[in-house]
Amino acid sequence: MKTIKINDNISLHYVPMEKLKTTAIGIYVHHDLNRADATKTALLPYVLRRGSAERPTTGDIARSLEDLYGAHFQVGITKKGNDHILIFDGETISDRYAPNGEKLVEQTVELILSCIFNPKIENGAFSEDYVQQEKANLRDRIQNMINDKASYAMLRCTEEMFKGDVFAVPQLGCIEDVDKITAGELYEYYKKMIVSSVIDIYICGDTDINGIENAVKNSISGFTFEKAALPEQELLVKDNSEVNKVTDKLDVTQGKLSMGFRTNISSSDKLYWGLMAANSVFGGGAHSKLFNNVREKLSLAYYASSQLNRSKGLMFVNAGIEFKNFNAAYDEIMAQFNAVKNGDISDDEINASVQAIVTALNSYYDDGRAIQGFFLNEKVAGTNRDIAEVREQIQQVTKDDIVRAAKQIELDTVYFLTGREAE
Repeated sequence: MKTIKINDNISLHYVPMEKLKTTAIGIYVHHDLNRADATKTALLPYVLRRGSAERPTTGDIARSLEDLYGAHFQVGITKKGNDHILIFDGETISDRYAPNGEKLVEQTVELILSCIFNPKIENGAFSEDYVQQEKANLRDRIQNMINDKASYAMLRCTEEMFKGDVFAVPQLGCIEDVDKITAGELYEYYKKMIVSSVIDIYICGDTDINGIENAVKNSISGFTFEKAALPEQELLVKDNSEVNKVTDKLDVTQGKLSMGFRTNISSSDKLYWGLMAANSVFGGGAHSKLFNNVREKLSLAYYASSQLNRSKGLMFVNAGIEFKNFNAAYDEIMAQFNAVKNGDISDDEINASVQAIVTALNSYYDDGRAIQGFFLNEKVAGTNRDIAEVREQIQQVTKDDIVRAAKQIELDTVYFLTGREAE
């Protein structure tokens, strides 16, 4: 990956992937996650996507994308630890396949940048119609997350684990704040935020990166930036060892169990590779103990898996279960966790778990979006490794590494979403 510093805040990263026929474009605006700004932050990329000064309507943008042989442009929002990230995602045919030699990647980047840095403005504010429409869409997205009970259980488990911490703030913001946002307020927030945030631009594919560099510089020529830093990441650390147990009752037909663990291991820790493998052995796929014992052998769950959140030092277990099976499923999940801690792991389990991680890493070379996601995660974590280094480290993991990492992990919160009529 080649990195070009545009200014103190903006970095342009180029990952040549000549075997791919398309080029992926990812622009990420980093912002401190906080309760006061979260809903405005979540709303902003969708308002910006609606139109720019050059292309003031969604129809104009759609026609420009069609002219670029069906290029794609979408937006989103995510949070990685304390980093609340606006996502501007594009993809187009790589320049070498342009029928008439057009600079398709550069033109697609210019289109996206025009929405970010030269948005449609009416009377010193964002378009009132666009803001109102996107507020309605944001309410729907928040409600849809609540309606997706597996996501809701994970959200509630996180809220309970992080009471009093900014990480409890949902990435989509809070539904009670949506109506309070005005077009003028959102525009004032945008003007301050866009010049005081770290911005990463990833180009993964085949193009003339010098042309992209010039396009970026031209798009920001009218802005004065304030030097910014990435949001700081902190592991969840608690003094008490008492497990927090929470049960909610809603109109659901399947119970949702979400268990939050503190790993006490950071991304830069030497034990992190053992942690990756421990998570894979425990619940990281069809080869794992959770899948083969809790789901397949004992039929205690419709699904059961574990995943890491490296930014906050977390491991979550998520399972869909019958209401009556809560105690049995919980006990078996903990039994499998303790098996990993106690070294009850076969060579086949270790080999399958390591190979699953290696296979996932190798697949990034065939997917421009996946590889930019890898490098973005490394940037946020502050580790800035490449794929080859991660692959080499994970292939050297031993059973002892896995056990030592697992012994650091502590159960923090058990959240169960059950039915109103359940005993």
